[in-house]
Amino acid sequence: MSRDQLPEQPEPPQPPDPGRLRPTSPGSITGWAVAGLILGWLLHPVAERLRSTAPVVSWVQPLTLLLVAAIMGWTAWVTYRAVQLRRERLLPHQAVNRLVLARACALAGALVAGGYVGYAISWLGSEDLLAQQRQVRSLVAALAGVLICVGGLLLERACRVRPDDDNES
Repeated sequence: MSRDQLPEQPEPPQPPDPGRLRPTSPGSITGWAVAGLILGWLLHPVAERLRSTAPVVSWVQPLTLLLVAAIMGWTAWVTYRAVQLRRERLLPHQAVNRLVLARACALAGALVAGGYVGYAISWLGSEDLLAQQRQVRSLVAALAGVLICVGGLLLERACRVRPDDDNES
C-alpha cells in the first residue's frame, strides 16, 4: 500500500473550550447527597457499637450551618448585583475564588444535608426523648445544608459572564 491509499482517519474530537466551565451537574449534587445519606444512616449504629453511644446533635450544629447558608446567600446576592446588574468585571482571582467557593459549598451542602437526613432516619422508631431531639435537630441541620447547597448554586450562577461580555475589554 502506498501513502496515497491509506484510509482516512477521523479527526479526533475537539477538547472543550478551556475558558469555559460547565455548571455543577444535578447528578454530582445527587451523588454527594446520597453518599451523605448512607454515611449519616450508618453513623448511628457504628458509633453505638464502637463507643456505646451515638453522637448528640446540639443546636450549635444547625445554627452554625444556617450562618454559613446566610453568608453564602449574601455573597451570591452581592456577586449577582455586581456582575449581572451593574455589569462590573470581577478581578480574575476574585472570580476563581468565588467559583471554587460556590462549587465546594454546593457539593458540601448536599453531603451535609444527606448526612443529617440519614442520621435522622436512623432514629426512626425510637420512642426516646433524646432520639426525638436528635431527629428534629438533624432535620433542621439538613435544611441548613440544603440552603448552603442552594446558596452555592446561586453564587455559581452569579459568577457567569454572558457570551456577549467576552468580547468587551
